[in-house]
Amino acid sequence: MKPRISMITLGVGDIQRSIEFYERGLGFPRMDSPPEVAFFTLNGTWLGLYGRDALAEDAQVGAVSGGFAGFSLAHNVSSEGEVDQVMSQAASAGAVVTKSARKTEWGGYAGYFSDPDGYLWEVAHNPLFWVGPSDKPA
Repeated sequence: MKPRISMITLGVGDIQRSIEFYERGLGFPRMDSPPEVAFFTLNGTWLGLYGRDALAEDAQVGAVSGGFAGFSLAHNVSSEGEVDQVMSQAASAGAVVTKSARKTEWGGYAGYFSDPDGYLWEVAHNPLFWVGPSDKPA
């Protein structure tokens, strides 16, 4: 298997609410898609939104889970100011800030928010880590 993630699909409780959050609230560019699913182009991958029950049925697993899902999504940016800006944008879009942005023990600056379905996003500036594959130092 080649090491890559081509799409992240989130099972959501209300597809329209989640589309509103990601498209209008965070400004993610939405692709054309059928009404029961939404796809957004990210830098090097895609984000999919699909009904939680339908996604669980497709994977042949139960749809009910509680508490922490055991993972977070990360959005790395180029400055502390940009962390603050993204965190503010997410909060304005309806996200719940679970950890306000602050200096970290690993030398960076980061905070967390959860989307309308409780999926955690870390927004971080790590001076020792590049923002994305196209920004990798030579």
